[in-house]
Amino acid sequence: MLGVDPVTAARRWQRLEDAGLAWVTAHPRLANSRVVATGVIEVDTDPGAAANVARTLAADHAVVNVKLTAGGRDVIAEVQVRDLNELLRLTTRLFQGTPRVRATRAHISTGMPTEGSRWRLRSLDSDQCARIDAALPPSARPEDDAAAGWDALDARLLELLSADGRMSMRKLAAATDVGLTTVRRRLHSLLPSRMSLRCDLARSPFGWPQSAVYFASVPAQHLEETSRVLSGFREVRACAITAGPHNLVVDVWLRGLSDVHAFEAHLSRRLPRLTVDDRSLVLRTVKHMGRLLDEDGRSVGVVPLLHPHGPRPSDTSLAAGPEAHAAQAADC
Repeated sequence: MLGVDPVTAARRWQRLEDAGLAWVTAHPRLANSRVVATGVIEVDTDPGAAANVARTLAADHAVVNVKLTAGGRDVIAEVQVRDLNELLRLTTRLFQGTPRVRATRAHISTGMPTEGSRWRLRSLDSDQCARIDAALPPSARPEDDAAAGWDALDARLLELLSADGRMSMRKLAAATDVGLTTVRRRLHSLLPSRMSLRCDLARSPFGWPQSAVYFASVPAQHLEETSRVLSGFREVRACAITAGPHNLVVDVWLRGLSDVHAFEAHLSRRLPRLTVDDRSLVLRTVKHMGRLLDEDGRSVGVVPLLHPHGPRPSDTSLAAGPEAHAAQAADC
């Protein structure tokens, strides 16, 4: 595929992973808004308190992403829970128990036209991409997760693969204390439709040093078409349809600071019905799909992603809990 032998490729990958520059993680496939509630939360903090607030939020399993931002909010967090009642309980618990939070605003997602696992670095040519696509198993639609149910083994496998998406079958079997055949059979049922594996990377070394979040609006009759066009832009990492003062929240990666406005101008030309109501430059990503990142965007820890309808993590799940990992990230 790459014109190098497997040993060299494995050694290069290990070097990237050890440096925190690239990693593979697992996440539950949660496409059905009837069985999961996803929210984008804006947080205003007291001056100088944003970093501490972000670290506190990052320690929670239900908080998927945390960004420190400039602009009309100090922190942006994304949460995933089983329903709106739990979303209310979570935000109340987190923000009442977090000192120096002044205000929050929640945008409830009603759809996700595209998200980060579909984004590509575009380093491969068309022939290489075609060979990879041909080797992949048939894609499957996400199941109705509430109906499918998640037992303790499913939850443990998700937890382990969130920490190391390339963990071998034998290591998974040893960590779950079940047979190799059982692990293989269970993963076969999980991966097509209930769990996804994704490769993430530190932005800057790969040519995308800046990130921004746009809060935008478009007339409802054009929402589907607009979100589909947005999903095709190379810079767009994720696009959420939301209920609130803005009906689109768009997460982008950019080549430089000047591209914050250049990309917005590009949006205006391509999508004249779209109005960008506000935008925030990301100063630092503290947590990305369960991974804790240092100031350079390198992976330094993990707070495993959980399925909203699955069991809670076991006491012996990982060597250190989320608080320890958050402290580790803070020290880096």
